[in-house]
Amino acid sequence: MDAVFTFECQLFEEAVEAAWVFAALPLEVADEIVELVPRRRGFGSVRVTAQIGTTTWQTSIFPSKALMTYVLPVKRAVREQEQIHTGDDVIVTITLAE
Repeated sequence: MDAVFTFECQLFEEAVEAAWVFAALPLEVADEIVELVPRRRGFGSVRVTAQIGTTTWQTSIFPSKALMTYVLPVKRAVREQEQIHTGDDVIVTITLAE
């Protein structure tokens, strides 16, 4: 499966026990992923390779019931490397892992 998606979105912070920063996938991208990836038990996460700027990392996207899309966690090391912050617009590329 060589599905690659590139989109622009805004980073946002989810205040829970520890603050996490996420990028929400556009609804049309999430819909395509749902069609490509078989249903899974548990959290419904999907393994991806993500890229913002020149930084690439392995992670998962997670379904968000509140946003009705997938969210991509953007770890601190990526934000520091790319000098991006909550509220910034970023261009994200994700590739679904096989």
